[in-house]
Order: sequence, then structure tokens, then C-alpha cells
Amino acid sequence: MRIGVVSDTHNNLRNVARIVEILNGSRVDRVIHTGDITQAKTLDVLSGLDAPLLGVFGNNDLERDQLDAACSRFGFDFVEGVRRFEWSERLITVVHDPLDLPPGRQEIVLHGHNHQTVIDRDEGRLTFNPGECAGHMEGHNAVGILDLGNLEVILARF
Repeated sequence: MRIGVVSDTHNNLRNVARIVEILNGSRVDRVIHTGDITQAKTLDVLSGLDAPLLGVFGNNDLERDQLDAACSRFGFDFVEGVRRFEWSERLITVVHDPLDLPPGRQEIVLHGHNHQTVIDRDEGRLTFNPGECAGHMEGHNAVGILDLGNLEVILARF
């Protein structure tokens, strides 16, 4: 299974449209957003994804009524705080801010918040943040593609 990983889109609709193109072209099975969508207009653009979208809300997702309504309209599944699940026999934990990571075993940690690319493999755990997704400097933005079979991480820069 291949999943797309997106973070901190901050309502940069031009970048979000490019993210949709990249992830659809990569034929990911699912997409995880690690928070800071900011406005429901971003979810309107993300509705163009060919894969299901789920994630966590971030500290800048203050328009929760509108975000919740858009999630409901498009069938997106977002939660507040920590999200844990198992896909392809891999235990995955998703948080917005890595400081909110709960104690305990985590095989894969996906986060955002600091806009810095993190690909860290330590003691059997992969920690991944695609980094800047919403910046205005071309070539410095990225989304991630994670293969759960071999834990290969690809950064698609744009």
C-alpha cells in the first residue's frame, strides 16, 4: 500500500491543486493530512483526490464548523489530537505537532507543524514529515509518498 502524506497546506490553493495532481499521478491508495488545513476551501480542492483522505486537525484549523462540514460533505475522516491505526500490518501514529506524540510503541509516526522535512529511522521507528507544502518558493514544497511494504519514502518536490 502506498500512502500520500501532506501537511500544513495553510489554504495555499495553488499548491493544494498541485498536490492533488502529484498524488493522483502517483496512484496512492490513501492520503493522510497531518493538520493545518486552515480553511474549508482547501478541502474543496482536496476533494479532487482519487484516494480517500483522512487526518488530524492542526493548531491553525480554527474554522472547525466549516472544516467539519466540508469533511462531512466529501466523506473525509479527520480527528482532533492523536490518530492511531494499522494498515498493511504497520502500526501508524499521526499527530500534528510531534511534541504531542504519546508514549508507547510506534512503528510509523507521521507529523507536520514545523514545516521541516523529517525522515528519521531510529530503533525500528520511521518518523516522517514531508515538510513545507504551502510555501511560495517554487521547488521548496514537497509531499510524501510512503510505501508501507518496504517503508520507502519518496519526496515529490514542486
